[in-house]
Amino acid sequence: MDSKEALPDTTQAAVFMASAEMPKGSVVIKGPDFNQTVTLDSLLSTFITSGFQASAMGRAIEIINEMRLWRLSDEPLPEPTSDSAVDPQLLDPEYRQSVKCKIFLGYTSNLVSSGVREVICFLVQHKLVDCLVSSAGGVEEDFIKCLAPTYLGDFSLEGTKLRKQGLNRIGNLLVPNDNYCKFEDWVVPILDKMLEEQNDEKIKAHWTPSSVIRRLGKEIAHEESIYYWAYKNDIPVFCPALTDGSLGDMIYFHSYKSPGLIIDIVSDIRAMNNQAVFAKKTGVIILGGGVVKHHICNANLMRNGADYAVFINTGQEFDGSDAGARPDEAVSWGKIRMDGKSIKVHTDATIAFPLIVSQTFAKDFPRKKAEGPQ
Repeated sequence: MDSKEALPDTTQAAVFMASAEMPKGSVVIKGPDFNQTVTLDSLLSTFITSGFQASAMGRAIEIINEMRLWRLSDEPLPEPTSDSAVDPQLLDPEYRQSVKCKIFLGYTSNLVSSGVREVICFLVQHKLVDCLVSSAGGVEEDFIKCLAPTYLGDFSLEGTKLRKQGLNRIGNLLVPNDNYCKFEDWVVPILDKMLEEQNDEKIKAHWTPSSVIRRLGKEIAHEESIYYWAYKNDIPVFCPALTDGSLGDMIYFHSYKSPGLIIDIVSDIRAMNNQAVFAKKTGVIILGGGVVKHHICNANLMRNGADYAVFINTGQEFDGSDAGARPDEAVSWGKIRMDGKSIKVHTDATIAFPLIVSQTFAKDFPRKKAEGPQ
């Protein structure tokens, strides 16, 4: 080939195509500067400008801070219409300042098995969220941990060996089978009492999944329990698939020993949907997918969508699953408002959620002084 042969003009034009001018206000990508002293706060403040899922986490932090700080007083005063006058309460400044965004927090059972349990417990203990939705495992694992610990194992541990040892593996966590025996010993007498109260003509207890969880939270009386604090702070917990787990196993065995216990899911769907319908503003934070994600989103459909939404999961959308769907799919169903603010963080919630909480709900929270030598 002749070294003096010129490149075609089309080749140079393809490589050196002129750029359009970037819009005003475009974010410049820039990460943390470790030449400076870097704290957790300063590090996470750079996520929004770091790109990829770091930027998604940064946006999640912004949205959650907006939902938790919103007050009705931020909105314009309502105007009367030809059909009706404005409710005087909606004009009262003190009332308007007191009305907050209703925050739904949903999570799958594996996250309660993990250390995210303590993060959720913090939020419930201090009434920083308003409504919980969990899978069955996310309920029972909390109580089981009050009775016996869960241990760190490894993803590669062989199932047949673990089975012979009576050890159950959840990812890289290990739960001894004895923990479930302790759970049975604790929960069955409560089920007996609930059946007795249901059949008592004076009490006539009416059990729903949420009232069952509330009762168990009261009975556990343990300050490390999510549902103890939900009971104490009157925060509703919904679990439409309550029987899909060890608690379901206990209810199954109990139905042979003492048949007749009735748990009504119809009352709970009314109560759950009304949490959204009668809220002035709603925000949803959903860790994982499945029934938990859809239950919260579908409740918000009843009000034409949530105003804020943060999804954190590793699900993908290529198979059409609701778990993997991005927020924009929920917009198409009316589960997130068309003008709502939303983001999906494609990552493991055990990494993302504690970091996000550190920059949102826990940001201005009074810290306990560290004990021992400094």
